[in-house]
Amino acid sequence: MPHAPTAAELAALTERVQTSLARQGMMQHLGVRLLAVAPGEVTLAMPYSERVVQQQGGFHGGAMGALADIAGGYAALTVAPEGMEVTTVEYKINFLAAFQGGELQATGKVVRAGKRIIVTTADVVRVAPDGRRSACALMQQTIVPVPKTY
Repeated sequence: MPHAPTAAELAALTERVQTSLARQGMMQHLGVRLLAVAPGEVTLAMPYSERVVQQQGGFHGGAMGALADIAGGYAALTVAPEGMEVTTVEYKINFLAAFQGGELQATGKVVRAGKRIIVTTADVVRVAPDGRRSACALMQQTIVPVPKTY
């Protein structure tokens, strides 16, 4: 059974994810922010704005998919070896409901971390302005570690 991470280990994981997230122009454009990091788990949020809507005013499926993808990817990054980054090989997403307003939160979790392949899931929920949470999408993905090039 893995040990509980120390405060220093959690701080290092958070810094690793935050540094990578800051380099992602698309995520910056969409207003994505980091909410929580733990070994094998990351939660991100994306606010409702004109940048993330489709023609009827709801969150765009592409924006939901991007948020789920990045949450699962960063969950994988928390278990990838130092000096490595991760990239998505594939993902499958089910959209459960469409929403307007509030924000989306995606929690990515590592299901299995092998040497060459990491499998993750992400739950996407909409948090309404009054705090109510509603299921929005569910994703499963395959990630591979790749050498860090920056």
